[in-house]
Amino acid sequence: MLKSLSSNKRTVFDVVNIVTGLGLLVSPWLLSFATETHAVWNASLNGAAIAVIAAAALYASYEREEWVNLVLGIWTVAAPWVLDFVGEAAMWVHVVAGLIVAVLAAASIWFSHNRPLPSV
Repeated sequence: MLKSLSSNKRTVFDVVNIVTGLGLLVSPWLLSFATETHAVWNASLNGAAIAVIAAAALYASYEREEWVNLVLGIWTVAAPWVLDFVGEAAMWVHVVAGLIVAVLAAASIWFSHNRPLPSV
């Protein structure tokens, strides 16, 4: 469990991940790349998964959710090159959303294992 990261910070991380996931989910239609099949599927599936996992983490602070979000974030960053939709708006949406999710998940995991030193 994430003991050293305050409840307020965890909540902020989770809310940012929910917003990021929902943004990724609707981005194909907002940014007009709905005709790119791979980009739409990836944005829809990853966006929904990120939002659902972050919402679940609001109620139960388990480290495994952070690890799943870290993997989803890394995949979201890599997906434009793996699925070959580089050079479009879809690429930037995936890179930015993936970085946000991966960085927040990594920070959450880091803080859970690196408790601050006690004050003297």
